[in-house]
Amino acid sequence: MEVLYEEEYRQIREIVERLCRDANSKAVLLIDKNGQEIASSGEIENIDTTSLSSLTAGNVAATGGIARLLAEKEFTGQFHEGEHTNVHISIVAQRVILLVLFDQRTSLGLVRLRVKKASKDIQDILEAMAAKEHQQARPSIFEEITDEDIDNLFNDD
Repeated sequence: MEVLYEEEYRQIREIVERLCRDANSKAVLLIDKNGQEIASSGEIENIDTTSLSSLTAGNVAATGGIARLLAEKEFTGQFHEGEHTNVHISIVAQRVILLVLFDQRTSLGLVRLRVKKASKDIQDILEAMAAKEHQQARPSIFEEITDEDIDNLFNDD
């Protein structure tokens, strides 16, 4: 993932918090594909978010393997129904994972609707970050050196 600047991090946190509230979910985590938590909101005090993030990324990777076996690009969404907690997993911009934990206080339909909006907002931020990083990238000093310059450097003429 690109460098996450303070402003973008604040925007992402706001989106995650809004999703948690608007979907009436228990918790929301945004995770990179390596399993590192980027942002979270909700009832996470009693959850090992480090393990949950890592296992979720592993689940997405395994599901990606299944998709390839079935000649699919990837499965962008997953849903797991539990006795007390349901899990909705979606891939945003093919770069990050949005994990929503919810129970009977809300419905899968509402979660999917709110995730769709949040995913678009996160994707917009990721694209803006990539554009900013591209603009700030400085050319390497080696790009300015030609083969002729190197020859002249070692020539005693």
